[in-house]
Amino acid sequence: MAAVARWWRAGLPGLLLLLGARAEQTEEHLKREHSLSKPYQGVGSSSSSLWDLMGNAMVTTQYVRLTPDMQSKQGAVWNRVPCYLRDWEMQVHFKIHGQGKKNLNGDGFAIWYTKDRMQPGPVFGNKDHFLGLGVFVDTYPNEEKQQERVFPYISAMVNNGSLTYDHDRDGRPTELGGCTAMVRNLNHDTFLVIRYVKRRLTIMIDIDGKHEWRDCIDMPGVHLPRGYFFGTSSVTGDLSDNHDIISLKLYQLTVERSPEEEKRDKEVFLPIVDNMKLPGVEAPVEPMSGLALFLIVFFSLVALVFAIVIGVIVYNKWQEQSRKRFY
Repeated sequence: MAAVARWWRAGLPGLLLLLGARAEQTEEHLKREHSLSKPYQGVGSSSSSLWDLMGNAMVTTQYVRLTPDMQSKQGAVWNRVPCYLRDWEMQVHFKIHGQGKKNLNGDGFAIWYTKDRMQPGPVFGNKDHFLGLGVFVDTYPNEEKQQERVFPYISAMVNNGSLTYDHDRDGRPTELGGCTAMVRNLNHDTFLVIRYVKRRLTIMIDIDGKHEWRDCIDMPGVHLPRGYFFGTSSVTGDLSDNHDIISLKLYQLTVERSPEEEKRDKEVFLPIVDNMKLPGVEAPVEPMSGLALFLIVFFSLVALVFAIVIGVIVYNKWQEQSRKRFY
């Protein structure tokens, strides 16, 4: 396992993920138009740059700092080029550090694949009711009296534009899954990988300094449209941290599909997740078959005729009894 991870560091990205996904892809290509790495030439200052800065984000020679370790800051970096890849893998090299003690730091950062870009808002520095995918590295627990999670915590959410990220419950009602990730104030590199292949969303982390991937989220049936934008954002409130992005590297994954998979993976225009009921999203009602409709109408008519016949018999009996009493 460690040897595979070392090969990945040497230039075979996502190799361990190959093992976790039954070696589905056959080729990987770094897409520089969707990648951000040192020396960050022109980022945020050149019209030819592929990335825009927003808010308090700043560029140094070693990292892009989304927010400094100061209160009430908000920043983001967004790719200018929409992504039309069908299958892809985003590798995120990041660092979160600050002066705050445990549970006195915040708030974390998010990685985005969304229809809209450069729109500040309350969800880790981005707009709410977004269209697309958000992956959240949440470093502060807002929900009281919850015992299941240990923070920092990584979670993911797919939004069709109608859902609200619930800050008070740390996104719990709409999350696809998640895992604990102790990522603050570490002296070694920390990585996160988001992998999207054949409608399957996989998130893994390498945060222990052992060059080994650890499972975090694995969700099939995730439908994401093409033509959305990659970005990452962060926000601080009363609590703060330095949220640094060292690199974002996007790889195109080439995979083989059967005719059935081609039909299943047809183009979509709204982000959805199969067989997952989320608040505010009503499950579609399946249309009634012709046979079922015929049987319902038939038995309804039989019941109606039967009721009429019974009614006539009862009425005639009542009429006879009335005449007998009269005579």
